[in-house]
Amino acid sequence: MSTTERASDRWVLRTEHTVYAVTLGGDGEGDGPGAGIWPELAVWGPTGAQDGPSPLGWSRRTHFVTPADLAPAEYIPHGLRPFNGADLIASRPGRERGVWWRFVEAHQEDDSGLDLTFDDDVLGLRVTLRYATVPDTDVIRRWAELTCTGNESLRLERFDSAAVNVPVSAHGTRVTYLTGQWSQEFQFTQTQLRRGTLEFGSTQGAPGHAYAPWLAVQDAVHPDRGTGSPTYGIALEWAGNWHMAVDAEPGGAVRVRAGRVPHEGSVLLTPGETLVTPMLACAFSPDGLDGLSRVWHRYERRLAGGRLTRRRPVLYNSWEATGFDVRADHQLALARRAADLGVELFVVDDGWFSGRTDDTGGLGDWEPDPALFPHGFNRFVDDVCALGLDFGLWVEPEAVSPGSKLHAEHPEWVYRLPQRTGRRVRNQFLLDLGRDDVQEFVLDTLDRLLGRYDISYLKWDMNRPPTERGRPGEDFAERLDLDAAHVAGYLRVLDHLRTRHPHVTVEGCAGGGGRIDHTTLARTDMVWPSDNTAPLDRLSVQYGYLHAHAPHTMSSWVTDARGLFDPRPRSLAFRFVSAMTGVLGIGADLGTWSEEQRASAAWWIARYKSVRDIVHHGETHLLGSPDEPTFGVESVAPDRSRIVVAALSTGRLDGSPLVPGRPDRLRLQGLDAAARYRDEADGTEYGGAYLRHVGLPLRWDAEHDAEHVVLRRL
Repeated sequence: MSTTERASDRWVLRTEHTVYAVTLGGDGEGDGPGAGIWPELAVWGPTGAQDGPSPLGWSRRTHFVTPADLAPAEYIPHGLRPFNGADLIASRPGRERGVWWRFVEAHQEDDSGLDLTFDDDVLGLRVTLRYATVPDTDVIRRWAELTCTGNESLRLERFDSAAVNVPVSAHGTRVTYLTGQWSQEFQFTQTQLRRGTLEFGSTQGAPGHAYAPWLAVQDAVHPDRGTGSPTYGIALEWAGNWHMAVDAEPGGAVRVRAGRVPHEGSVLLTPGETLVTPMLACAFSPDGLDGLSRVWHRYERRLAGGRLTRRRPVLYNSWEATGFDVRADHQLALARRAADLGVELFVVDDGWFSGRTDDTGGLGDWEPDPALFPHGFNRFVDDVCALGLDFGLWVEPEAVSPGSKLHAEHPEWVYRLPQRTGRRVRNQFLLDLGRDDVQEFVLDTLDRLLGRYDISYLKWDMNRPPTERGRPGEDFAERLDLDAAHVAGYLRVLDHLRTRHPHVTVEGCAGGGGRIDHTTLARTDMVWPSDNTAPLDRLSVQYGYLHAHAPHTMSSWVTDARGLFDPRPRSLAFRFVSAMTGVLGIGADLGTWSEEQRASAAWWIARYKSVRDIVHHGETHLLGSPDEPTFGVESVAPDRSRIVVAALSTGRLDGSPLVPGRPDRLRLQGLDAAARYRDEADGTEYGGAYLRHVGLPLRWDAEHDAEHVVLRRL
């Protein structure tokens, strides 16, 4: 249950287990009622935390900075806040920068939100700050709406979604965030910040591979995870350019700012026009990073809506077996082998359409190549489905090859700057999806494919960022806001797929994990975290991913790939156990697997199906980290009747025990200490207190590097 209540000029928002209190502060400087006032955070924490003085209410009297520069302001513009980081920078073109607003009103809607409105009558700007609790979660969404109320356009240089104040001690803060690069996304990264600013983001037209639009903040004196470690998290819900900044400010305050970044450097707001910023999701857990991850998992399950209960099928993707060498007979041979293993979905990746013999051609001409499917594509799809498999297809709707028919007919659809040569990335250009005609082309293309063939799955890829980002025929770039237009077009197409083709499973991909945020996750069924499927490399990716995102969204394949960053070998069992913590898929060349490997794979797939619902809908606990000799992912069934433990040896595999003479152990979480549990495989019984404090015993050697244990509560 989530509610909002007001006491005088203090408003309290309650989520399922937390409380968030907002009040009005200010220095009273300015002319007229409501001047010199801004919203401030009073309390954010577990229920009951509001019963006492605000931990942020210390004195702000000092020289050389204003009270606004030291305030725990929820949102404050440059002008009122002249020295430290402001959340809004606005001006009339060619005139002074700054907003000096006055408080107008507060409005409470449906007991589930709060609106605070401020006006700057001189500039001609109205700012409405919106708060909304999310039912059955511990997440509060925040965003801003900016309206030009004057007769002249306004120039917005910065328009963040919100600022979040974190009540930490003077000993500094620990910031956890997810970093990386292509093939090494979602790397768990931590920084101790006592003073200064940590800022990161993306200007690649997508969240990007280098950073995820997510972070967590803790008091540096507390441990990373576990009860008693209050942890605050934010995630920006935006699929384009973005930034986040953590400011460790004078006096020990920690303030996090986040918002989208316009490609053009600023946006013009015309008279009467309203700009709505992306939503910023704010989460709290008293149980450290592990507890915060479960808050995000629950939130993302709510984002999925009714699609959450859809089965995420075990898929086989033929890319690593064939590359661009797609032939109907070879694909059908792979499909037969996949069906024999118990796979439920067969996906043909890149290379199925005309002109696509390599990565230099074909994109944009989305018709099956008749030379590759001599009996017709419909016949090929029917043959795959006759094996008891669903059929899926790879597409890259935003891409176009320079030599394609589409590019010859519509060169103006490509991002391009006047008198500049367009840059090819991966031998392709990027369509301007912000254009209505390009959106209609993509919609018609997908409708045609999904209507003509029995396709139940699409993998939507994006393999290059925009570079020379302009629109032919448009002279005033500042009016275009191309990044926001592209995002709107992308989300419009995904919304159309959900409405027009609800039976189709959609997987999001952008050269791996380059476009993963809540707007994408709310409209797809799963996403592809990384192109790297090597066992230890992938484990590191998935460890970071599961801190921010839910298992039912994490597409995870078993392949034969060798490590790029950690080349130590691991068994087929290790690869399966790791992949079974998300949405299981197979990507290896099944034609090279021995009978023993195929039999093992069939056993693992059957086992995964027996626990899939627990993994996707249960409570996830991360046991240790991949940097430790033993790492585990634990899934507790919603009714707490069964526990699934994926245990992995991440240490040396030279035959010597990790602890001389003793097995290694994983201490389990989320179980009843007073209950008893039985291993479904060998019948061994354990007490809940034993599993929690002593641990589940594991024995590693050179032949044995993974365990998959299912415990049933007695």
